[in-house]
Amino acid sequence: MELTILMPCLNEAETLGRCIAKARGWLERNGVEGEVLVADNGSSDGSPLLAEKAGARVVAVAAQGYGAALQGGIQAARGTYVIMGDADDSYDFSNLGPFLDKLREGCELVMGNRFRGGIAPGAMPLHHRYLGNPALTAIGRILFHSPCRDFHCGLRGFRRDAILALDLRTTGMEFASEMVVKATLNKLRIAEVPTTLSKDGRHHPPHLRSWRDGWRHLRFLLMYSPRWLFFFPGLAAIFAGLVIGGLVLPGPFTVGGIHFDIHSLLFASALIVIGYQAVIFAIFTKTFAIAEKLLPPDPAFETPARHITLEMGLLFGLVLLLIGFALSASAVVEWGRQSFGPLDPDVTMRLFIPGLTAAILGVQTIFSSFFLSILGLSRR
Repeated sequence: MELTILMPCLNEAETLGRCIAKARGWLERNGVEGEVLVADNGSSDGSPLLAEKAGARVVAVAAQGYGAALQGGIQAARGTYVIMGDADDSYDFSNLGPFLDKLREGCELVMGNRFRGGIAPGAMPLHHRYLGNPALTAIGRILFHSPCRDFHCGLRGFRRDAILALDLRTTGMEFASEMVVKATLNKLRIAEVPTTLSKDGRHHPPHLRSWRDGWRHLRFLLMYSPRWLFFFPGLAAIFAGLVIGGLVLPGPFTVGGIHFDIHSLLFASALIVIGYQAVIFAIFTKTFAIAEKLLPPDPAFETPARHITLEMGLLFGLVLLLIGFALSASAVVEWGRQSFGPLDPDVTMRLFIPGLTAAILGVQTIFSSFFLSILGLSRR
């Protein structure tokens, strides 16, 4: 069988029959060996029976969620290719030729683009059209260099075996983002074709919840990019802390009437510690994600990581600890010169703050080295 037209379904009795009729009609008119498959996610309005009467095959998916329904449907599909689309009559199942053409040419994921094909009046809320979809698509393109310009189009086609190999995990609406992100990271051949979006034919509210599901998509995009979530912000914080600390450490200075002194040095220390921890989190996350096959292997990360051993981390952490102790000891010596009486914080804090910062970074490095070594242990 060449093609499975897959429709996730949760109480879509109003529109499901029309969608199936359009899909079956397109298959027959174009002589495509295919099937219409409905992945029912626990409908209580008779949708499964209606689908079978309309000529579709129905598979029941017990796990709740848009992504869960689609994963169950993809597993059950018999076609070499799958074209998926919502069963609310908003997508045009009578015009699937551009998707199948691209798949036959060798593309492994073919995305619909509603902004190029046309959005009917009232088919998409204004905050989705001008804020949500463009913003999330732009973030996805920046973080992952994806070629897709409509990340959340529900009408898309793909090679079934290629998508199964991605081992998609999410069960909610963010499944749409996961498919695009993982396809991009795994260098699947991706194409985009214009498609139209019509106003859906249902009278009940849509299953999509704008702000909740928008946040889930954004959260997913950030979690799948440790560089942007942890690494780059961490480097920025470390750089800012080093610049501020380097300016204040020799003594107070004034810029534009604003006086910077040891309080600014303490702030710089906090920036360095927070930034360092964020960079470590980035390394942890990337290591774990690659080991669990959530992210594909990355030679640019793994090659240098192989040369960073537990012993190197322990040695570097010990050096930082010794620097911290040395600076702190200098402050204690200065205190002794004052007969352990009142001290001038302008002098001693310029020793204590860098010393304490180095000691904290040393402890973080030692503990992190052990944890990273545990993450890197071979597993069956």
